Amino acid sequence: MAVPGQSQLFTAFGELLTTTYRQYVHKNPVDQISRQNALYSRIASKGNAKVVSGGLSLLEPLDYQANSTFTRYSGYDPFNTGASDVITAAEYPWRQASVVVTSSGLELRSNMGGEQIIDLAKSKITNAERTFANALSTDMYSDGSQPNQIGGIQLGIADVPTNTVGGINASLWPFWRNQVQSAAAPMQGGSAIVPSSTTIQSLMLPLYLALTRGADYPDTIVMSGDYFTFYENSLTDLKRYTSSEEGRGGFVSLKYKLSDVFYDSASSGLPNSHGYFINTDYVKFIAHKDANRTIKPELQSTNQDAVIIPILYQGNMTYSCRMLQGVMKA
Repeated sequence: MAVPGQSQLFTAFGELLTTTYRQYVHKNPVDQISRQNALYSRIASKGNAKVVSGGLSLLEPLDYQANSTFTRYSGYDPFNTGASDVITAAEYPWRQASVVVTSSGLELRSNMGGEQIIDLAKSKITNAERTFANALSTDMYSDGSQPNQIGGIQLGIADVPTNTVGGINASLWPFWRNQVQSAAAPMQGGSAIVPSSTTIQSLMLPLYLALTRGADYPDTIVMSGDYFTFYENSLTDLKRYTSSEEGRGGFVSLKYKLSDVFYDSASSGLPNSHGYFINTDYVKFIAHKDANRTIKPELQSTNQDAVIIPILYQGNMTYSCRMLQGVMKA
């Protein structure tokens, strides 16, 4: 039997939660993921945390080869007017995730006082935002192998770079392979290098140079705890910390040439003995405007004394130039 006043109570809670959540998001333009994940913070600062209105999938145009019609000429020499196929696109599927805020009738009726129900709504919102931030942060470092998971850094900047990303098989298209610096087989040649505080920079420099092209360079380096420790210890008294802006974000960070070097933990999804050299000009985090951690109207359970309020995300990570991304690994 329905409890008298139950539907009004549930609806009132849903409306309060929706209003409070929207105010919460509005007052926190630097959202929770920015505070949780240094990589997302940098992507967002570049204007590459995009919100889009739709589409069957997410397309990234790729300028993948030079125009073959370049010709040196003299006087009346003819131009090369042949067709030159220089543009293609990587295609990324939509991925979806949700967090559901629930409250039982018992909870709501026990918190019917004005301040109590507001505090209940705020605590549910805080928990939902923290859950989304932690989960999406982990997914940003993932290889996208879990069902409906976004394609994170381990996919776009892979240990074995001949994988398929954005529908393009890198085993067939060398331009679509990220760079790999393996301590077991260094890209600069020679015998294997055991990573340590005395060798870490000998691994970093060749990869950094391989990823530098004119004004393009890896602006962000994210390292696991062991590699970050090696790097910090290698600096001895020459430590250079990043700007006060990064410090205010709460991130542990250093400098390497023009790059900011961040630490992130294995619990955040970053694999041990890895460092990712990322040019964030070519990496995007995309969300649909109607599912950008968006709260939806409450749903009242038909067989429970409870209210259910979903919060939705729909989007993906995209890459438009893998050859300027690199991974350093054991």
